[in-house]
Amino acid sequence: MGKYLNTLVWPTLAGILAAVLIVQFFPQLSGSNSTEIKLINTPADQAGPQLITSYSEAVKKAAPSVVSIYGRALETNENNQISLPQSLGSGVIISKDGFVMTNNHVVAAAEQIIVSLIDGREAVASIVGTDPESDLALLKVNLENLPGITLLPTSSVAIGDVVLAIGNPFGVGQTVTQGIISGMDRHSLGLNTYEDFIQTDAAINPGNSGGALITATGDLVGINTAIFSKSGGSQGIGFAIPTEQVIDVLSNLVRYGRVIRGWVGVEARPMLPNEAEAVGLKRDSKGLLLTGIYRNSPAELAGLQPGDVLLAINGEPVKGSGVASMNQIARVKPGDVTEMKIFRDNKELVLEVTTSERPPSR
Repeated sequence: MGKYLNTLVWPTLAGILAAVLIVQFFPQLSGSNSTEIKLINTPADQAGPQLITSYSEAVKKAAPSVVSIYGRALETNENNQISLPQSLGSGVIISKDGFVMTNNHVVAAAEQIIVSLIDGREAVASIVGTDPESDLALLKVNLENLPGITLLPTSSVAIGDVVLAIGNPFGVGQTVTQGIISGMDRHSLGLNTYEDFIQTDAAINPGNSGGALITATGDLVGINTAIFSKSGGSQGIGFAIPTEQVIDVLSNLVRYGRVIRGWVGVEARPMLPNEAEAVGLKRDSKGLLLTGIYRNSPAELAGLQPGDVLLAINGEPVKGSGVASMNQIARVKPGDVTEMKIFRDNKELVLEVTTSERPPSR
């Protein structure tokens, strides 16, 4: 009898317990019409990390400062000459008093330059100055209530950060593309004399040149300038000129109408490991091998010679390809003294070079 009760009671108790659990945790299965399923809004201060699903605020902040640039070309038909608009590229309003930065190649051949804002206003722009060596040009427009953009130093961003490219690709109108910073300090590309590019995979197409590369918060970090492409369209490798270089060029063009760069008059290339050993340095030593010295240049007057190895400039060691070191010299004001540490005849020397202005033809 006891065995019979155990066989009967335990399954019954197990069934009752299962029913209680189902009703407690899954009330919608109980058949009650009073059950409600609600979405609970978690307060923002209690929510976990949130993914950014829209960059509309960044675009709203920066887009009004990005302009389309057109040129006027004269075309002759059977009766007379007519003026036709020609889409050239993009630009960025850098300040509220009308300075617009773009690429030099955008405006180099233009007879007349027209700047078109996103709010529909247009104005004929004058050229304040150009700098072909950095591929930058500064324009000026006379319009009121211009939306200047916020500039952010590139030291504030890093590889992997989200960026947006804003411009007028193919003349279709203002367009925004999104990507990340995929590289920094890109140089030796053969695009400009002075190269220190931000690389991005945000789609940049013809017409984007001179437009803005902005952060996810709408701040400018670069001026879009070039793409690496075999087809002529975006292939995920675009380049932008960093804001530090933009500001340096702008200040020079406003003050002097041209960019003044320091020059010492040397030709140099990175030193190879076997060359380092040959002159008495360790194989992994970093330096620039001076392959040529211009006659009557600051370098020659200071005593630099071909075959010298440049190790440091003003206390900063030469690294990698030495492009950063050459750019450092370019930023020195003509007339200032630059200390150059060199290696010659198995010993280090420090020579003082009085920098002069870089000749325009070089």
